[in-house]
Amino acid sequence: MSRPDQATPQPSTWPESAHSLEEAEQGHSLWQDAWHRLRKNRMAVFGGLFILVMGLASLVGPTMVTHGYQEQNLELRESPPSTEHWLGTDKLGRDLLARVLYGGRISLTVGLVATAVSLTIGLLYGTVSGFCGGKVDAVMMRLVDILYALPFTIFVILLMVFFGRDIRLMFLAIGAVEWLTMARIVRGQVLSLRKQEFIEACIALGLPLHRIILRHLAPNVLGPVIVYSTLTIPAVMLLEAFLSFLGLGVQEPMCSWGSLIKEGAEIMEEAPWLLIFPGSLFAMTLFSLNFLGDGLRDALDPRASKD
Repeated sequence: MSRPDQATPQPSTWPESAHSLEEAEQGHSLWQDAWHRLRKNRMAVFGGLFILVMGLASLVGPTMVTHGYQEQNLELRESPPSTEHWLGTDKLGRDLLARVLYGGRISLTVGLVATAVSLTIGLLYGTVSGFCGGKVDAVMMRLVDILYALPFTIFVILLMVFFGRDIRLMFLAIGAVEWLTMARIVRGQVLSLRKQEFIEACIALGLPLHRIILRHLAPNVLGPVIVYSTLTIPAVMLLEAFLSFLGLGVQEPMCSWGSLIKEGAEIMEEAPWLLIFPGSLFAMTLFSLNFLGDGLRDALDPRASKD
């Protein structure tokens, strides 16, 4: 039997339990959970790292190699890989390593800029269509359906032929035909958000339309938009490669992976390395972008937070 004046011993684990409870109550945000799930996807991590390394190599590589991408040496034309030219030379004796790195800069820039153009147009168009609804939505979506019926590749070719073969126009031309699917995705998301309480509160407060769209609707559709953007970049790069293969892409002495593949395909029996190296890097980049896009789709899926 314990004495009345004897103090009851307190458990020494109380402070630790309180600390653990505090940590448990803090929780994690949706973006923190998405980042945690993305890091567990090895293929997505590999894809992201490869894109990062390839982007840095394309950015600084052409300035660090010994030979310039325009430098010609007809005595060494179509020479195989060697210690002087690591990836060999092309039909004009130009260093293939320098041209592959410079071509990567052009192809990745086309993918990023054209995707940014399509993202801007599709995000604004889809948000306005989904938020306004009614006849405005019907008219805007019928216009999208009409544009879907047009052959995109022929439309881009006509733009390139009519306005000239300026690489900046190619960015805009490709981006101008890749926004339709983005607009539909954003419209579907906005239709599900427009009936939410915070949007009705914004309308009740009398906020202007542009503020509701830019400050409240657009940020809430970023998840699907980011995922689709990572999947649009390889599609844009493929379209640019196709245009370059037809001779409508970048012009000499500039080059892209598409134009290098075209040159390599013409003489692949005599110099197979001219097709193997740019084709392999192009394929690995497309695979990496798709791996990253699939990983982002799984990581940003709200249903995955229940697992």
